[in-house]
Amino acid sequence: MTIEGDSPFGDLRRALLGDPPDPDTAFDPSANLRIDPNRLRRTGIPEVVHAENKSASDVAAALRRLAEANGRSIASRVPDRSVQSIRSELAADLAVEEYHAARAIVASVRGSRRPVRGGRVGILSAGSSDVPIASEAALMAEEMGSCVLTAWDVGVAGLHRLVEPLERFHAEGVDVVVVAAGMDGALPSVVAGLVDVPVIGLPTSIGYGLGASGVGALTTMLQSCAPGLVVVNIDNGIGAGATAALIANGAARSRDSGVFERRED
Repeated sequence: MTIEGDSPFGDLRRALLGDPPDPDTAFDPSANLRIDPNRLRRTGIPEVVHAENKSASDVAAALRRLAEANGRSIASRVPDRSVQSIRSELAADLAVEEYHAARAIVASVRGSRRPVRGGRVGILSAGSSDVPIASEAALMAEEMGSCVLTAWDVGVAGLHRLVEPLERFHAEGVDVVVVAAGMDGALPSVVAGLVDVPVIGLPTSIGYGLGASGVGALTTMLQSCAPGLVVVNIDNGIGAGATAALIANGAARSRDSGVFERRED
């Protein structure tokens, strides 16, 4: 059955009508995967290969198929032991970039570039131990076409460190701020009380005692009295970066259309 129009929901419509699936989305038993190459077009968020519990061969196969479909592909939580094997499997026909701090790999068709969508995302880490998760969020937002500004190790134990980054974010007109924090998780509430853009709290699994594994940071953020703060799950840098990019890129589209103007008072 023919589907009219060029809808991003074509895969869903075909499935509901019982039509054969797109060959690109079919299950690949040799690699134990079923990729979703149209996710980027459908949602604005590329599919990310979570590599932590996959073999290097399965990760490489998924990255290859996604890069062939979209030009670029991302794997997160890549174990150190898998990096060289993934690179070796892909290097013959794809460019492979390792982002060590974010524990991620980006594979791309040679010559492809990140999109530029005009969104501006600010990302803070409360401590240096939160940098890996904050870096994961930054990479995700960048791969979705946002300009990312970062500042690390600016937590509430030395609140004076926060002044310069927030002034810089304000001057650059960021559309959203992601704040990664473990331990007591207090920094997102502080930031949400100081800025006029949405704040995404990103709790990390840094801490000990009663609040171990990020539970203390998560509950602090969820109990915040500062409006304008929303929270993702513990260590969910991909989710925080993707949401930030959607917000920022949407704001950029509004700016380009003349609908949205930043408040200057």
